[in-house]
Amino acid sequence: MAKGIVVERAGQKITVFVPEEGKTYRGIPLGKVKKKDRVYAGDRVEGRVVDNQTFAIEGIKERKNLLVRPPIANVDKVVVVSTIKNPPFQNFLLDNLLIVYDHLGVELLVVFNKVDLLDGEEREKLEKWKRIYENAGYKVIATSSETGEGIEELGKELSGVVSIFAGPSGVGKSSLISKLTGVELQTGEVSRKTERGRHTTREVRLIPFKGGFIGDAPGFSRVEALNFMDREEVRLHFPEFQRYTCKFSDCMHLEEEGCEVREALFRGEIPCERFKSYLKMIKAFVPWLKEACREEEE
Repeated sequence: MAKGIVVERAGQKITVFVPEEGKTYRGIPLGKVKKKDRVYAGDRVEGRVVDNQTFAIEGIKERKNLLVRPPIANVDKVVVVSTIKNPPFQNFLLDNLLIVYDHLGVELLVVFNKVDLLDGEEREKLEKWKRIYENAGYKVIATSSETGEGIEELGKELSGVVSIFAGPSGVGKSSLISKLTGVELQTGEVSRKTERGRHTTREVRLIPFKGGFIGDAPGFSRVEALNFMDREEVRLHFPEFQRYTCKFSDCMHLEEEGCEVREALFRGEIPCERFKSYLKMIKAFVPWLKEACREEEE
Protein backbone atom coordinates (compact mmCIF):
# COMPACT_ATOMS: atom_id res chain seq x y z
CA MET A 1 0.00 0.00 0.00
CA ALA A 2 1.31 3.44 -0.97
CA LYS A 3 1.01 6.26 1.54
CA GLY A 4 0.11 9.87 0.84
CA ILE A 5 -1.32 13.08 2.22
CA VAL A 6 -4.31 14.93 0.81
CA VAL A 7 -2.98 18.35 -0.12
CA GLU A 8 -6.07 19.76 -1.81
CA ARG A 9 -9.82 19.38 -1.51
CA ALA A 10 -11.89 21.59 -3.84
CA GLY A 11 -15.43 20.34 -4.40
CA GLN A 12 -15.09 16.79 -5.73
CA LYS A 13 -11.44 17.30 -6.64
CA ILE A 14 -8.96 15.54 -4.35
CA THR A 15 -5.19 15.85 -4.78
CA VAL A 16 -2.84 13.42 -3.03
CA PHE A 17 0.90 13.97 -2.54
CA VAL A 18 2.93 10.75 -2.32
CA PRO A 19 6.26 11.49 -0.58
CA GLU A 20 8.02 8.37 -1.92
CA GLU A 21 7.16 9.40 -5.46
CA GLY A 22 7.67 13.09 -4.83
CA LYS A 23 4.63 13.95 -6.94
CA THR A 24 0.89 14.57 -6.75
CA TYR A 25 -2.01 12.52 -8.11
CA ARG A 26 -5.73 12.91 -8.58
CA GLY A 27 -7.26 11.07 -5.61
CA ILE A 28 -10.19 8.70 -6.21
CA PRO A 29 -11.93 7.27 -3.09
CA LEU A 30 -12.79 3.58 -3.40
CA GLY A 31 -14.69 0.99 -1.37
CA LYS A 32 -15.44 1.87 2.25
CA VAL A 33 -13.83 5.31 1.88
CA LYS A 34 -16.19 6.18 -0.97
CA LYS A 35 -19.27 4.88 0.83
CA LYS A 36 -18.72 5.99 4.42
CA ASP A 37 -15.91 8.50 4.79
CA ARG A 38 -15.39 12.06 3.70
CA VAL A 39 -11.85 12.92 2.67
CA TYR A 40 -10.34 16.17 3.96
CA ALA A 41 -7.20 18.13 3.18
CA GLY A 42 -4.56 16.97 5.64
CA ASP A 43 -5.79 13.36 5.73
CA ARG A 44 -3.08 10.71 5.73
CA VAL A 45 -4.27 8.11 3.24
CA GLU A 46 -3.30 4.65 1.97
CA GLY A 47 -3.93 3.19 -1.44
CA ARG A 48 -2.50 2.40 -4.86
CA VAL A 49 -0.91 4.44 -7.60
CA VAL A 50 -3.11 3.38 -10.53
CA ASP A 51 -1.35 5.32 -13.27
CA ASN A 52 0.66 8.50 -13.81
CA GLN A 53 -2.29 10.65 -12.79
CA THR A 54 -4.43 8.61 -10.38
CA PHE A 55 -4.16 7.48 -6.76
CA ALA A 56 -6.85 5.09 -5.49
CA ILE A 57 -7.67 5.99 -1.86
CA GLU A 58 -8.51 2.77 0.01
CA GLY A 59 -8.04 3.89 3.61
CA ILE A 60 -7.74 6.94 5.86
CA LYS A 61 -5.45 6.83 8.90
CA GLU A 62 -6.84 7.89 12.26
CA ARG A 63 -6.88 11.67 12.50
CA LYS A 64 -5.06 13.67 15.14
CA ASN A 65 -7.84 16.26 14.85
CA LEU A 66 -10.32 17.63 12.34
CA LEU A 67 -11.00 21.35 12.16
CA VAL A 68 -14.33 22.51 10.80
CA ARG A 69 -13.33 26.06 9.91
CA PRO A 70 -11.33 25.59 7.78
CA PRO A 71 -11.98 21.88 7.06
CA ILE A 72 -8.46 20.46 7.47
CA ALA A 73 -7.30 17.33 9.32
CA ASN A 74 -4.17 16.69 11.39
CA VAL A 75 -3.28 20.33 12.08
CA ASP A 76 -0.33 20.95 14.42
CA LYS A 77 -0.41 24.75 14.66
CA VAL A 78 -2.88 27.57 13.96
CA VAL A 79 -1.56 31.02 13.08
CA VAL A 80 -4.25 33.51 14.12
CA VAL A 81 -3.71 36.68 12.09
CA SER A 82 -4.95 40.17 12.99
CA THR A 83 -4.14 43.74 11.97
CA ILE A 84 -4.15 46.96 13.96
CA LYS A 85 -5.44 48.84 10.89
CA ASN A 86 -6.79 47.98 7.45
CA PRO A 87 -8.96 46.30 8.72
CA PRO A 88 -9.11 47.71 12.29
CA PHE A 89 -8.26 45.40 15.19
CA GLN A 90 -11.08 43.40 16.81
CA ASN A 91 -9.78 41.82 20.00
CA PHE A 92 -13.06 39.99 20.67
CA LEU A 93 -12.75 38.16 17.34
CA LEU A 94 -9.11 37.27 18.06
CA ASP A 95 -10.00 36.06 21.55
CA ASN A 96 -12.81 33.86 20.22
CA LEU A 97 -10.48 32.27 17.68
CA LEU A 98 -7.83 31.59 20.34
CA ILE A 99 -10.34 30.02 22.71
CA VAL A 100 -11.93 27.84 20.00
CA TYR A 101 -8.65 26.53 18.59
CA ASP A 102 -7.28 25.89 22.09
CA HIS A 103 -10.46 23.88 22.76
CA LEU A 104 -9.71 21.87 19.61
CA GLY A 105 -6.26 21.07 20.95
CA VAL A 106 -3.90 22.79 18.52
CA GLU A 107 -0.87 24.93 19.25
CA LEU A 108 -1.45 28.67 18.75
CA LEU A 109 0.58 31.52 17.31
CA VAL A 110 -0.64 35.13 17.26
CA VAL A 111 0.45 37.31 14.33
CA PHE A 112 -0.12 41.04 13.90
CA ASN A 113 0.30 41.71 10.17
CA LYS A 114 0.64 44.85 8.03
CA VAL A 115 2.77 46.59 10.64
CA ASP A 116 4.39 48.64 7.86
CA LEU A 117 1.15 50.67 7.71
CA LEU A 118 1.38 51.87 11.32
CA ASP A 119 2.37 55.36 12.46
CA GLY A 120 3.82 56.18 15.87
CA GLU A 121 0.57 56.11 17.84
CA GLU A 122 -0.57 52.95 16.08
CA ARG A 123 2.77 51.32 16.83
CA GLU A 124 2.16 52.04 20.53
CA LYS A 125 -1.23 50.35 20.20
CA LEU A 126 0.47 47.34 18.58
CA GLU A 127 2.97 47.11 21.45
CA LYS A 128 0.14 47.30 23.98
CA TRP A 129 -1.73 44.38 22.43
CA LYS A 130 1.48 42.38 21.95
CA ARG A 131 2.17 42.71 25.68
CA ILE A 132 -1.37 41.64 26.56
CA TYR A 133 -1.17 38.43 24.53
CA GLU A 134 2.43 37.63 25.42
CA ASN A 135 1.64 38.08 29.12
CA ALA A 136 -1.34 35.75 28.65
CA GLY A 137 1.09 33.10 27.43
CA TYR A 138 0.87 33.27 23.62
CA LYS A 139 3.77 33.51 21.18
CA VAL A 140 3.30 36.81 19.26
CA ILE A 141 5.02 37.94 16.06
CA ALA A 142 4.63 41.28 14.24
CA THR A 143 4.89 40.86 10.45
CA SER A 144 4.75 42.64 7.14
CA SER A 145 4.61 40.84 3.80
CA GLU A 146 5.65 44.16 2.19
CA THR A 147 8.87 44.82 4.13
CA GLY A 148 9.60 41.25 5.26
CA GLU A 149 9.48 42.17 8.96
CA GLY A 150 8.95 39.06 11.09
CA ILE A 151 8.81 36.67 8.10
CA GLU A 152 11.98 34.76 9.00
CA GLU A 153 10.83 34.31 12.60
CA LEU A 154 7.40 33.16 11.41
CA GLY A 155 9.00 30.68 9.01
CA LYS A 156 11.01 29.10 11.83
CA GLU A 157 7.83 28.62 13.86
CA LEU A 158 6.17 26.75 10.96
CA SER A 159 9.04 24.46 9.95
CA GLY A 160 8.20 20.75 9.97
CA VAL A 161 4.54 21.11 11.02
CA VAL A 162 1.12 21.25 9.39
CA SER A 163 -0.16 24.76 10.00
CA ILE A 164 -3.12 26.84 8.93
CA PHE A 165 -3.77 30.57 8.98
CA ALA A 166 -6.99 31.79 10.59
CA GLY A 167 -8.54 35.22 10.93
CA PRO A 168 -10.90 37.55 9.09
CA SER A 169 -10.55 38.29 5.39
CA GLY A 170 -8.38 41.27 4.60
CA VAL A 171 -5.70 40.77 7.27
CA GLY A 172 -3.23 39.42 4.71
CA LYS A 173 -3.17 35.67 5.31
CA SER A 174 -2.67 34.82 1.64
CA SER A 175 0.05 37.47 1.28
CA LEU A 176 1.94 36.00 4.24
CA ILE A 177 1.64 32.47 2.83
CA SER A 178 2.90 33.70 -0.54
CA LYS A 179 5.85 35.45 1.12
CA LEU A 180 6.76 32.31 3.07
CA THR A 181 6.29 29.70 0.34
CA GLY A 182 6.94 31.63 -2.87
CA VAL A 183 3.59 30.38 -4.20
CA GLU A 184 1.56 33.27 -5.58
CA LEU A 185 -1.93 33.27 -4.09
CA GLN A 186 -4.89 35.45 -4.96
CA THR A 187 -5.30 38.32 -2.50
CA GLY A 188 -8.06 40.86 -1.95
CA GLU A 189 -8.17 44.47 -0.88
CA VAL A 190 -10.01 45.77 2.15
CA SER A 191 -13.25 47.55 1.30
CA ARG A 192 -13.08 51.26 2.14
CA LYS A 193 -16.79 51.30 2.94
CA THR A 194 -16.95 48.34 5.35
CA GLU A 195 -13.24 48.22 6.36
CA ARG A 196 -13.49 44.45 5.98
CA GLY A 197 -11.71 42.15 3.60
CA ARG A 198 -13.19 40.36 0.63
CA HIS A 199 -12.96 36.56 0.55
CA THR A 200 -10.46 35.45 -2.08
CA THR A 201 -9.54 31.86 -1.15
CA ARG A 202 -12.11 29.31 -2.32
CA GLU A 203 -10.58 25.83 -2.06
CA VAL A 204 -8.61 24.12 0.71
CA ARG A 205 -5.05 23.09 -0.06
CA LEU A 206 -1.74 22.42 1.67
CA ILE A 207 1.46 23.97 0.35
CA PRO A 208 4.78 22.19 1.12
CA PHE A 209 6.98 24.25 3.44
CA LYS A 210 10.25 23.29 5.15
CA GLY A 211 9.36 19.67 5.89
CA GLY A 212 5.72 20.44 6.66
CA PHE A 213 2.73 22.09 5.04
CA ILE A 214 0.96 25.44 5.25
CA GLY A 215 -2.78 25.38 4.66
CA ASP A 216 -4.40 27.94 2.37
CA ALA A 217 -8.10 27.94 3.19
CA PRO A 218 -11.13 30.28 3.08
CA GLY A 219 -11.08 33.12 5.59
CA PHE A 220 -14.01 33.98 7.82
CA SER A 221 -15.06 37.02 9.80
CA ARG A 222 -16.83 35.58 12.82
CA VAL A 223 -16.70 32.62 15.19
CA GLU A 224 -18.38 32.19 18.58
CA ALA A 225 -16.93 30.08 21.37
CA LEU A 226 -20.36 28.83 22.52
CA ASN A 227 -20.89 27.19 19.13
CA PHE A 228 -18.00 24.87 20.01
CA MET A 229 -18.19 24.34 23.76
CA ASP A 230 -20.40 24.67 26.82
CA ARG A 231 -20.53 27.99 28.64
CA GLU A 232 -18.74 26.48 31.64
CA GLU A 233 -15.75 25.42 29.50
CA VAL A 234 -14.79 28.84 28.15
CA ARG A 235 -12.88 29.89 31.30
CA LEU A 236 -10.58 26.86 30.92
CA HIS A 237 -9.15 28.22 27.66
CA PHE A 238 -7.98 31.60 28.96
CA PRO A 239 -4.39 30.67 29.93
CA GLU A 240 -3.94 33.65 32.27
CA PHE A 241 -6.92 32.45 34.38
CA GLN A 242 -5.18 29.13 35.01
CA ARG A 243 -2.47 30.79 37.10
CA TYR A 244 -4.93 31.34 39.95
CA THR A 245 -6.61 28.86 42.29
CA CYS A 246 -10.11 29.88 43.29
CA LYS A 247 -11.87 28.58 46.39
CA PHE A 248 -14.21 26.50 44.21
CA SER A 249 -12.86 24.41 41.33
CA ASP A 250 -15.90 25.19 39.18
CA CYS A 251 -15.65 28.96 39.77
CA MET A 252 -16.93 30.97 36.81
CA HIS A 253 -15.16 34.14 38.04
CA LEU A 254 -18.41 36.07 38.36
CA GLU A 255 -19.91 36.45 41.87
CA GLU A 256 -18.41 33.42 43.60
CA GLU A 257 -16.78 33.68 47.02
CA GLY A 258 -12.99 33.32 47.02
CA CYS A 259 -12.49 34.02 43.31
CA GLU A 260 -8.75 34.61 42.80
CA VAL A 261 -9.23 35.59 39.14
CA ARG A 262 -11.44 38.50 40.20
CA GLU A 263 -8.83 39.57 42.74
CA ALA A 264 -6.13 39.40 40.05
CA LEU A 265 -8.26 41.60 37.82
CA PHE A 266 -8.54 44.22 40.58
CA ARG A 267 -4.76 44.09 41.04
CA GLY A 268 -4.25 44.70 37.33
CA GLU A 269 -2.65 41.29 36.72
CA ILE A 270 -5.35 40.32 34.21
CA PRO A 271 -6.16 42.93 31.52
CA CYS A 272 -9.70 44.25 31.53
CA GLU A 273 -9.85 43.81 27.74
CA ARG A 274 -9.40 40.05 28.08
CA PHE A 275 -11.86 39.70 30.95
CA LYS A 276 -14.46 41.73 29.04
CA SER A 277 -14.05 39.33 26.11
CA TYR A 278 -14.64 36.42 28.52
CA LEU A 279 -17.85 37.97 29.85
CA LYS A 280 -19.06 38.72 26.33
CA MET A 281 -18.37 35.15 25.23
CA ILE A 282 -20.38 33.62 28.06
CA LYS A 283 -23.01 36.38 27.84
CA ALA A 284 -22.59 37.43 31.47
CA PHE A 285 -22.64 40.71 33.41
CA VAL A 286 -20.97 41.54 36.72
CA PRO A 287 -21.73 44.79 38.59
CA TRP A 288 -18.20 45.09 39.95
CA LEU A 289 -16.46 45.25 36.54
CA LYS A 290 -16.60 49.05 36.29
CA GLU A 291 -14.83 49.40 39.63
CA ALA A 292 -12.19 46.84 38.66
CA CYS A 293 -11.48 48.61 35.36
CA ARG A 294 -11.77 52.19 36.64
CA GLU A 295 -8.09 53.06 36.15
CA GLU A 296 -8.15 51.73 32.58
CA GLU A 297 -11.18 53.85 31.68
CA GLU A 298 -9.66 56.95 33.27
